[in-house]
Amino acid sequence: MPEMMTTREVADYLRVKERKIYDLIRQDAIPCARVSGKWLFPKALIDRWVLQSVQGGGVAAKPVPPVIAGSHDPLLDWAIRESGSALAFLSGGSLDGLQRVADGAAALCGAHMRDAETGTYNIPWVERILAGSDVVVIAWARRQQGLVVAPGNPLGIRIIADLARGPRVVRRQEGAGSRLLLEQLLAEEGCDPEALVYAEGIARTEADLGAMIVDGKADAGLAIGAAASMFRLDFMPLHEERFDLIVRRREFFEPPVQALLAFARSPAFEIRAGELGGYDVSSTGAVVWNGVSAP
Repeated sequence: MPEMMTTREVADYLRVKERKIYDLIRQDAIPCARVSGKWLFPKALIDRWVLQSVQGGGVAAKPVPPVIAGSHDPLLDWAIRESGSALAFLSGGSLDGLQRVADGAAALCGAHMRDAETGTYNIPWVERILAGSDVVVIAWARRQQGLVVAPGNPLGIRIIADLARGPRVVRRQEGAGSRLLLEQLLAEEGCDPEALVYAEGIARTEADLGAMIVDGKADAGLAIGAAASMFRLDFMPLHEERFDLIVRRREFFEPPVQALLAFARSPAFEIRAGELGGYDVSSTGAVVWNGVSAP
């Protein structure tokens, strides 16, 4: 049986009719994702779903708060509110979010951490920090990262190397995916991140970064396209990244996470992504990595 099953394959696997599978999809009662118009079912999650059904919800475990930690994303922030998921959003950076999931302080987190050696997003970090943990990585969106500057780009900032010319650059907090990416891109250009001129203060969210530039407190920063569009700032795209949700497998099946993922399949979600700009949500909800179930 393949790792990703079709509707017919999962029906055969569960020994039910396809019509029953579609009923479960409509009820948001079975783990699945819609990719390119086709429903796919991760076999590992189906096995877990069946086991939990047999056990009446699984063995008792320490409750994990319905919190989504990690990196801030405007589309995710909006979807959490609009979906009625009852998830609380605790934005503290990608690395902080991974650690909170590892510590059982959050049900899931958002992350966009690039591995310098491979260029791969999130998976190497998950394997380091959550090694052996029972987690699954779900695609949220591909996002355009680039330089955000004042309208009209008065300082002519267009490439990463221009940040070494003296503009006041917005600094993100330690462990933020955008800070990690900025340092990597600077290193690739032979620029020392510590040689830049940084604006006063730390931007902890995309909105904080945009506000600093609008208020004249900074000249430039590395952020996603949505941060520029929200504040009507100029944007020079440089890099496409992957923003994922890292979810504790047990919490994946709970109503808060399922409500969020169900909303992410709605037309309203796709419309909002287009309004914010810089998002590719064609693979939202797809399982991109399965962790090893804990003993």
